[in-house]
Amino acid sequence: MSNHRLGRVRQEILKEVNDILYFTVKDPRVEGVTITDVDLTGDLQHATIYYSTLSDLASQRKKTQEGLEAVTGKVRSELGKRLRLYKAPEIVFERDRSVDYGNHIDQLIDQIKAKEDSVD
Repeated sequence: MSNHRLGRVRQEILKEVNDILYFTVKDPRVEGVTITDVDLTGDLQHATIYYSTLSDLASQRKKTQEGLEAVTGKVRSELGKRLRLYKAPEIVFERDRSVDYGNHIDQLIDQIKAKEDSVD
């Protein structure tokens, strides 16, 4: 399969899942979820969907993950209706850790700046 087609399908899945979660799914646990990336196998059979939330609380993160796991079947079913693929991919939701990593880097930079300011 060409990389071009794989990229197009990834972008379409990202767009459609965001739309499905926002307009179709009514579970309050998944409110405010943003799909950030999709990792798709070359045969289009498995998709790992990365998401982020605004909350940093561990309890809220757990509820969100449980909510996404609960609606996985509905999301896959809707994807099957919207995409022009032979078979809708199996999907797994996973928290995007790059946001946490970015926040950690910001904290480290702030600490360095605070130390520099206190030395001056």
